[in-house]
Amino acid sequence: MQPVVNDRWRGSFSVEALGSYHYTIEAWVDHFRTWRHDLEKKFKAGQDLSVELLAGAELIGQAIPQAGHGRDADLQTAVRMLSGKSQIPISAKMSVALSPTIAELMERFAPRRQTTTYTPELRVTVDPPLARFGAWYEMFPRSCALEPGKHGTFKDCEALLPRIADMGFDILYLPPVHPIGQAHRKGKNNTPSILPSPPRPSLSPEGERESPAAADDPGSPWAIGSSEGGHKSIYRELGTLEDFRSLVESARKIGLETALDIAFQCSPDHPYVREHPEWFRKRPDGSIQYAENPPKKYQDIYPLNFETEDWAALWTELKSIFEFWIEHGVKIFRVDNPHTKSFLFWEWCISELKEKHPELIFLSEAFTRPKVMYRLAKLGFTQSYNYFPWRNAKWELTQYFTELAQSGVREYFRPNLWPNTPDILPQYLQFGGRPAFIVRLMLAATLGASYGIYGPAFELCEHVAREPGSEEYLNSEKYEIRHWNRDAPGNLNDLIKRVNRIRRDNPALQSDERLQFHETDNENLIAYSKQTAAANNIVLVVVNLDPHHVQRGWVRLDLESWGLKPTDTYQLHELLTEARYFWSGARNYVELNPQFVPAHIFAIRRHVRREHDFDYFM
Repeated sequence: MQPVVNDRWRGSFSVEALGSYHYTIEAWVDHFRTWRHDLEKKFKAGQDLSVELLAGAELIGQAIPQAGHGRDADLQTAVRMLSGKSQIPISAKMSVALSPTIAELMERFAPRRQTTTYTPELRVTVDPPLARFGAWYEMFPRSCALEPGKHGTFKDCEALLPRIADMGFDILYLPPVHPIGQAHRKGKNNTPSILPSPPRPSLSPEGERESPAAADDPGSPWAIGSSEGGHKSIYRELGTLEDFRSLVESARKIGLETALDIAFQCSPDHPYVREHPEWFRKRPDGSIQYAENPPKKYQDIYPLNFETEDWAALWTELKSIFEFWIEHGVKIFRVDNPHTKSFLFWEWCISELKEKHPELIFLSEAFTRPKVMYRLAKLGFTQSYNYFPWRNAKWELTQYFTELAQSGVREYFRPNLWPNTPDILPQYLQFGGRPAFIVRLMLAATLGASYGIYGPAFELCEHVAREPGSEEYLNSEKYEIRHWNRDAPGNLNDLIKRVNRIRRDNPALQSDERLQFHETDNENLIAYSKQTAAANNIVLVVVNLDPHHVQRGWVRLDLESWGLKPTDTYQLHELLTEARYFWSGARNYVELNPQFVPAHIFAIRRHVRREHDFDYFM
């Protein structure tokens, strides 16, 4: 450890393998270094050193037993020199006393008495690169069939892999792929299977009366379990377990990892309900409590009771679900609503799994209070969903991402930014048109090193809500099979591909560190930059947050943080359009039309002058 200022010290060590490292700090009185420091001062003052040299010989002698045979020769020579008679020149003795070799040996072998150790031990977890940087693509396999009206399969999904990889995504995320229960199965737009009594059919947003779930409705993939099996089974319409393994392996061959949704909940038809009724919470009338989030009711889902007296067997079984899918090639898991389960369970389960498989990644889908999200991260979750979908104004984005990137939170909480999910269609996307989707894409992909999209719905700018004030999609893919024309006019495929390529080409965008916001004189314009530690890659992003109108204004940059002077000229390479601009000084003008591209992504090229007046930018 090296001193900084005011009795503060800094130390570091390198990590070379995945897993958890435990470390602490030890402090002790370094008698040898103290002696050497005082000896040097007395020598310069011309004082008699005979006693001090004998004291040094004694200190060095104490290290000889710990050094052992083969490493103690230099120490023994030093003892003889320092305790020798006066005919040995003082200069020779001082040379030995101040020798770097002796200092290094004493650092290693001198006895450490009365040490003080920091407790508890500290831990650092080393995760794979995808934990820090990656682009996720969510897709329902059942909607992948080429022919409308058909139920998609893993083979259909496999045929789309080259397209997803070509768009620059790193992770294919699949919702639950297990058998879906029949009891209380939900129909289109979340309609119940049985109408309330007396019948009161509701009106859809278009004014048509909704019908209860039909017999052929596929139901929600999150209503897991039927007579065909539970969390370790494949829904037969999707294919076989071998088909799933083929999908995972084919994806990996072209650079895609597969993430699987883990939802610890059961349909009333799940084998657990029959075999382990004690794992569920009973109501006074003897029925099992279904999931509720008033006023919403989820009669097709039974939550598991983590407070059951049979908790040990339940926990072991749930961990085995992860282990089953790990054996079949899955290394990344998106965990549904972990904040509604036992924190002790997650701490135990993730620790046990990562001890054997340190390459695992766990994404927490916990839209809840900040301290709860942060606690889950400390318990072992690698990444987390967050409040990004609802942060739209400049002040909200600046405040929130300053907390995530510049406070102590960044040491354990990795945000994964999603503009939309199958559950969340934000108001901003409902009313902002295609420009709103582009704005949110630019923000998610550049503010965060990890981001994701709910695939075809985002590519095609799907924006119609089930009813006014709702964030649920009309005709949601959660409850029905959709057929997507991924090449429909207005799609964002090429733009997404370009943005992902920019992320891969610029290391500054591959980390959540060194995010810096810059002043703008227009609240509809947000400007921020990221740079690598060596400042050899600097990216400046300016976004028009208003999807309806042209916005213009002045951006004031912190040039000093980029290693530039206020009088320097520098080049901005616009990576979306390949245009190039020359700016000078800290204050410069920007104008963005949302109907064109509502954002700039600039790579900063600093002006360099070499011999013979040859100028270039790097």
